[in-house]
Amino acid sequence: MSDNGVTKVTVQRVIEAPVDAVFDILSNPERHQAIDGSGFIRGVDHADRIQNVGEVFTMNMEGDHMGGEYKTDNHVTGYAKDKLLAWKTTPAGTEPPGWEWLWELESQGPNETLVRHTYDWSKVTDKKLLEQVKFPLVTEAQLEDTLGRLAAQAAS
Repeated sequence: MSDNGVTKVTVQRVIEAPVDAVFDILSNPERHQAIDGSGFIRGVDHADRIQNVGEVFTMNMEGDHMGGEYKTDNHVTGYAKDKLLAWKTTPAGTEPPGWEWLWELESQGPNETLVRHTYDWSKVTDKKLLEQVKFPLVTEAQLEDTLGRLAAQAAS
């Protein structure tokens, strides 16, 4: 839990692109580094296009909070084509400790999509982890930057 009791952050933005084009970017882990506003993602270690709950994709990461370079396994927890993607992130080879990334998409017409992006750590119960990782590790401003990057990618 963060110091103020908040356990999730949600940002949203209307992106000028059809919902299927936005979903295409989000469901392709190869494109996640380009939209990452946190600066932690360095590239894909192993990933196919996300198509089902239960899939796992692995990313190469870097951050001081983990002492430099590390890998994450991302366990897909939500999938509805052109509507929803969600995954729980964990250090590679371990079980997810409880934080989740959620993307919700709503078509606003043929060329606009409302994108809601949530970073939720409400299910993290490991007290040692809560002391080690100062949630939110990714700030609201960084999530907003991610949406800006997503909008730029969708426009290109």
